[in-house]
Amino acid sequence: MENFDFDLRSIQEARDLARKGEIAAKKMATYSQEQIEVILQNMVRAAEEHAVCLGKMAAEETGFGKAEDKAYKNHAASTLLYEEIKDMKTVGIIDEDPVKHTMDVAAPVGLVMGIVPSTNPTSTTIFKSIIAVKSGNAIVFSPHPSAAKCTLKAAELMRDAAVEAGAPEDIIGCVTMPTMGATNELMKCKEVNLIIATGGPGMVKAAYSAGKPALGVGAGNSPAYIERTANIKQAVSNIMASKTFDYGTICASEQSIVVEECNKEAVVAELKSQGAYFMTPEETEKVCALLFKSGSHNMNAKFVGRSPQVIAEAAKITIPAGTRVLIGE
Repeated sequence: MENFDFDLRSIQEARDLARKGEIAAKKMATYSQEQIEVILQNMVRAAEEHAVCLGKMAAEETGFGKAEDKAYKNHAASTLLYEEIKDMKTVGIIDEDPVKHTMDVAAPVGLVMGIVPSTNPTSTTIFKSIIAVKSGNAIVFSPHPSAAKCTLKAAELMRDAAVEAGAPEDIIGCVTMPTMGATNELMKCKEVNLIIATGGPGMVKAAYSAGKPALGVGAGNSPAYIERTANIKQAVSNIMASKTFDYGTICASEQSIVVEECNKEAVVAELKSQGAYFMTPEETEKVCALLFKSGSHNMNAKFVGRSPQVIAEAAKITIPAGTRVLIGE
């Protein structure tokens, strides 16, 4: 294999992972609800034990966000998630209607493909591993090249914990040589029955176009509307908490605020008191030129999930100490 080009090796790896994953999925389809819960509990334990180190790995490898916030996302994607789904029936008859004489029967889809973004690599891997296993499926991951190491580590931890608790050997797989060729190969592999895509608009569109069921989560652009009767202090506090968490790498992080004329001054004053810096038109232009490529709406990845201080320094603008967010009107 060493004599083959990297992209060809990655495509072959993708095919091998799909074949092994299909075998694991068929075995997993025979497991009882009780067996699945034992496996999940061990996966959650492993994720919680490694939440901090995985958070550090993700922040260091990608340069996005804050390690401590990524650690919390790992906690949310494991422990908090499991608390929500632990009592959910996913095997066999899950509901019966004696009046209509009908019943709902849960059936696994088989092998799931998980596309993982660079912004939330470890938490996405943990989350998708848990929901795949909970529903009796196997999963294979295609990581973003800039988050390959931490994604692979998270996938290996989830796999080892699952196998330790009785899951099939290849229940969770991950591409170690990420390329577009490998991702495309996995999306089109006959062994893959469902795609769960988290990433940019192009990647999500490709998943939807693969000719099989796909669930996509793309880039967000969430506005927040502060209505005239709103509690302004609480509203601003919530928005600031959301926007500053992991430096805004969550898709649902607010990107704009809409106010009314009658409460504009109060909202602006509250934002300033909570650490927002309102840029001048000239400063806004400098920051926009830095953040967006050639006047387009595509973000410059170099400044995604960065602190306001890093952005301000790169844009050559001076901001007050303690600034939490930059705002351009």
